Amino acid sequence: MTVTDTLTDTVVVVEGLRKKFGDNVILNGLDLLIRAGEFVALLGRSGSGKSTFLRALGALDSDVDGYLRVPERRAIVFQDPRLLPWQRVLTNVTVGLPSTTAVRRQALAALSEVNLAAKAKVWPRTLSGGEAQRVALARALVREPELLLLDEPFGALDALTRIKMHALLQDLCRRHTPAVLLVTHDVDEAILLADRIVVLTDGIFSLDVEVTVPKPRRRETVEFATLRTRLLAELGVIDGPHI
Repeated sequence: MTVTDTLTDTVVVVEGLRKKFGDNVILNGLDLLIRAGEFVALLGRSGSGKSTFLRALGALDSDVDGYLRVPERRAIVFQDPRLLPWQRVLTNVTVGLPSTTAVRRQALAALSEVNLAAKAKVWPRTLSGGEAQRVALARALVREPELLLLDEPFGALDALTRIKMHALLQDLCRRHTPAVLLVTHDVDEAILLADRIVVLTDGIFSLDVEVTVPKPRRRETVEFATLRTRLLAELGVIDGPHI
C-alpha cells in the first residue's frame, strides 16, 4: 500500500520527491502526507532543503522528480512580506485577483482579521515589520487556501512581535482551518505552533513526530523541554539520543 491509499482526508501527498542541483542531491525520495487542517512544521539545518521542499509544494519549482499532489487553492507567505511599494495596502492584498467589489470586500475582511482595516489606504513604507507581515497573511487568507505555506515568516521580527504573530496565526488557523506547512529554523516556534514536526536531514525526513505537548503550550513544562531536547539532538545541535 502506498501513502496515497492510507488516508482519505489528505490535502498534500508527496511520494519519492527528489531534487538535485547538479550532482548535489537536495531532496532524496521524500514521502509526506498532510491532512486537512493539520499544521506541520518542517525543521532542518541551514541549507538542508527546507525552502526547496516548500517551493515544490507551492509550484514555484517544477524541476523535481516524484509524485506530488497539492490543492489548487494554496498561498505562500515568505520571510520578506514582498509588498509592492507603489501600491497601497488594500491593493497589495488583492494583487493578482479580479478587481471586483466582492474581492475588495473580502480583502477588507481579511485586513480586519489581522487588525489592519484602518491601514487599508496607507503605503507599505509606513508599516512596521509586524504590520507588513500581517498584510502578507491577509493576502494569503483572501485566497481562501486549502494549503498555507509559510517560509520562515517571522524570522525577521523581534521577539515580542513574534509572540503576537504566533497568537494571530493560531487564531487565523482555527477560523480558516487550512492545512499548513511551516518552514522554520526555530525549534521552540515549531513546538508552540505545530500538530506535527518533521526534520529534514541529508535529503530525507529523519524524524516525523506528533506534538503531544498539552495546550496552552509553555516552554517551562517537562513535555515541552523533552520534545525540544529530542529535536535539538536530531538537528545535531546538542548531544542526545535520537529516538
